[in-house]
Amino acid sequence: MAYKHILVAIDLSDDSHVIVGKAAELAKALDAKLSLIHIDVNYAELYTGLIDINLSDAQNRMAEEAQKQLQSLADKANYPVSHTLVGSGDLSEEICHAIDDMDIQLVVCGHHQDFWSKILSSAKQLINRSPVDMLMIPLK
Repeated sequence: MAYKHILVAIDLSDDSHVIVGKAAELAKALDAKLSLIHIDVNYAELYTGLIDINLSDAQNRMAEEAQKQLQSLADKANYPVSHTLVGSGDLSEEICHAIDDMDIQLVVCGHHQDFWSKILSSAKQLINRSPVDMLMIPLK
């Protein structure tokens, strides 16, 4: 199968540059489009009580900061990045929407190999829902 559009799902941790770098090398070898996506938790949906801050404003500021970080990663990718997307909500659901909307054939993401990832793995959820091939990059 020829991959024409690769989507890189990143959590904006210090390891994100490793994932973007490997995905950019693959995209270059395949002459494929490369896009980046970051999905954050939607705190407004989680909190149902009264609160003294405007969660919508805080969410917008976090999305703007995430977009800046994504653009910085895109600028350092040594390969053109077609799209940088920031979303919030359920990781696997949002990535599946992006796959459909952007005609993605491959999703690249990292998987932290630590204690917490054995218990709470977002990668495992994505594997169970992804309608396309996935490339998992192990992160120590």
